[in-house]
Order: sequence, then structure tokens, then C-alpha cells
Amino acid sequence: MAETESCDVIVIGAGLSGLRAAQLLARRHDVIVLEARDRVGGRALAHTFANGDSVDIGGQWVGPGQDRLYALIETMGMQTYPLWDHGDRLVHSRGRLGRYRGTIPKLAPHVLLNVHWMMTRFDAMAAQIDTLRPWDHPRAALWDSMTVAEWMRRHAVSRRACAVFAAGIGAVFAAEPHDVSLLHALFYARAGTSLDNLVSTTGGAQQDRVHGNMAGLADRVAQTLGPRVRLGEAARTIDWSGGVSVETGKRRYAARRAILAVPPSQAFRMRFTPDLPAGRAGLWMRMAPGACIKCVAQYETPFWRDRGLAGQAVAPELTVRVTFDNTEQGKTAGQLLGFIEGDEARRWSGRDPAERRAAVLDAFAACFGEQARHPVDYVDRDWTAEPFSRGCYAALMGPGVWTAYGRHLREPLGPVHIAGTEAATRYFGYFDGALEAAERAVAEVEAALEAS
Repeated sequence: MAETESCDVIVIGAGLSGLRAAQLLARRHDVIVLEARDRVGGRALAHTFANGDSVDIGGQWVGPGQDRLYALIETMGMQTYPLWDHGDRLVHSRGRLGRYRGTIPKLAPHVLLNVHWMMTRFDAMAAQIDTLRPWDHPRAALWDSMTVAEWMRRHAVSRRACAVFAAGIGAVFAAEPHDVSLLHALFYARAGTSLDNLVSTTGGAQQDRVHGNMAGLADRVAQTLGPRVRLGEAARTIDWSGGVSVETGKRRYAARRAILAVPPSQAFRMRFTPDLPAGRAGLWMRMAPGACIKCVAQYETPFWRDRGLAGQAVAPELTVRVTFDNTEQGKTAGQLLGFIEGDEARRWSGRDPAERRAAVLDAFAACFGEQARHPVDYVDRDWTAEPFSRGCYAALMGPGVWTAYGRHLREPLGPVHIAGTEAATRYFGYFDGALEAAERAVAEVEAALEAS
């Protein structure tokens, strides 16, 4: 192994959180960024179609309240544009297709009232959560002892209401209601303002996209760091006994401080010396990521718009439960975006790509007609198979995790500080949250360096 390379701060992970942390630190300190992949961006990734158009096949959205992300986009010389949200939306249920406007699909009156009441009740509970200390809520132990599925069973009056609410949970968490602690779901919703905000387009978390893609934003931030970013260097061991020493298999790096900006499940794979404290190990081993396969079909034109459709569909019983018009503003070719999530993603992961493509196009055709079965190009990305993510959108907490281990989530590990979207208190699971966590970790590092 080559001799040790030294710097002030090592940043582990070149997603948006790690890149932004390094960018801020580089103003005053010598920084090195270690990235396991052969690219930057983490859970931001772009694909180029045969016609030259590109698309985010990782995270892509930004919406009101995500001020850090909007500011970074502007600073990096990029622009946003609104997701197409004009026309009727579709709901596919029990083999029938219906049109509606607004966030909640058009359903039988008693079902519609029940879904609306569940959303209202859920958001009223979420509004009580302190995202800095969710375990301090008087009912935290109760809410953390049950899953979202258990809460739904107590409050849903029909299977259809349950199915529609579950589709919303899947769209937000890339998970099933039985995967997620109720306390975690309430924390997550509060961190993103409300569940209603997180499932909304115009005025909500899915309002805008970035010309040049979110992956392009990560590339631009990385360019400001130049050779400080080291690709293909996965941190294997982290010695935090006195300062920080990191080995990647290619080289050893030493620093006074480090920022760990990777998903918890990936941090848990690393070997620490001394061993991780029991609380931190218990937390990371229990924070499994959501399961998501992102699918995009490209068409000659966005033909659904000619029929007065917004390109958005909710289909609780199909392989793809949520669909959006993903067409880039100013482009001729149309795009439909769909997500396979939760149990369906686990079922389709590793299956024959052609079979999976056919199932996705079947779902698109069920909502948008036979023309949707014949795209000019297609791509999907199974994030559960990504070796350095193992899922998307973010880590989840099942019952008991927040109340038993949540206190360790953002605490520094000696000289190792924690960033990444899973360490955010606002927009946990979103890129804006990744930037918030980066800023907090940088403030901790700079205070520690000044004090030493």
C-alpha cells in the first residue's frame, strides 16, 4: 500500500451531502473526498437515451421549502422547471379507470371521506413531532411500537381506502406500510412539512425538476473540488482512536476529522477501530433502505397530453402504482415515469429485465392506452441491486428503532461526524435534507478544528 496521504478533513461519500460538505470545508481547509463508485452523485444518477435526451434515474425533485437545494442549483448556474401538472389525473382500481383533479383520487364518497380523514389525522399527529428529538413525544413509545399498517387498520373503513393510502405511503417511502414504524412515518412527514406536501406536485415536494438533471448538479459541485475527489476508493476501515485514519485498499488517508456521508446500511459494512459503540451499531444495522425500481419510458411525443391528461396515475393494484409525466421542458419526446416499490420491487429485483419491462409497460398501457406499450426507448434502475446504496429513497426505521436508538443518529463518533440525508431534521430522505446535514456536520468539524 502507498504511503499515507494526510489532510485536515476526510469526507467519505460523494453524494450531494458529501460533496457539499467538502465544498464548504475547502474554503478554509485541506479536504479529500473518498467515493466508492466510479462516479459522483450517490443516489443521483442520469441516463442518456438513444436520441440524446437525458433523464434522472435516481432522485430528481425539488419543491417549495427546499431552500438549500434551490440555492445550490442557482449557485451552480442551473435552472429548474415545473413538472407537467395540467389536465386530469387517473386512478386505476378494480380494473376500471377514472379521471380526477387534486391530490386524492375520485372514489366512492365514503372511501374518499375516509382517505381524506386518514390524511388529515396523520398530518395532525405529525405536526406534534419535534424532528430533533422525536423520541421525546409523550406518545412516542406507543407510536413506535406499531407499524403504519397497524395504524391504517384501526382507521380505514374499507379495503379501497387502505389501498389508496398504502399507495401514498409507497410513493413517499418506497416501502410497504408494514415496513415502517408509525413514529418514523410521522417524523418523516413532519420533516417534509406534512404527508400531504410529500405526495403533492404543484406546491409540493414534486413540484420542480432541474434542467441538466440532479446528477448534473452533483457533477458541477464535484468540478469545484477537482482532484480532491477520489473515485473508486471505498472506505474499508476507519480508525477513529486518535484523529482519523481511513484505508481504501488502494491507499491510507489520515486527517484530524472526518465526515461520514453514506447511507447507514453502507456505514455498517465498514470496519471501525475501536469497534462501534453498541447503540450506533444497533441503529445502523436496523436502518434498512427502502426498495425502489425507477422506470422511464420514452415516446415520440407526450401523447397523453392531447387527451387532456396530466400523465399522473395512481394504480394500487398494478406493478407500477404511481406514474408521472417526466417530459423535460423544451423537449419533443415524451416520458412516463413509474416506480416499482416495496414488496413489488423486492419481487421484481433480479428478474429478467425484458419481463420487468413488459410488466411496467402493461401498467402504463392500463392507464394511458395501447400506445403506452410501444415506447421508442426505455430504462429502469433497480436501486436494491446498487452495491453502494442497496435501496432508495432513504433508510427506514421499523418499530422500536427510534425510541431505542434514535439518540445516536446525528451524534459524532469521536472525530467522525455524520452527514447524509438520513441525518437531516428537515426533508429527511431528500436532497435538501442531505444539504442540511452537510451544513451541520461542517459546523461541527470547524468548531472542533478551531478548538484543537
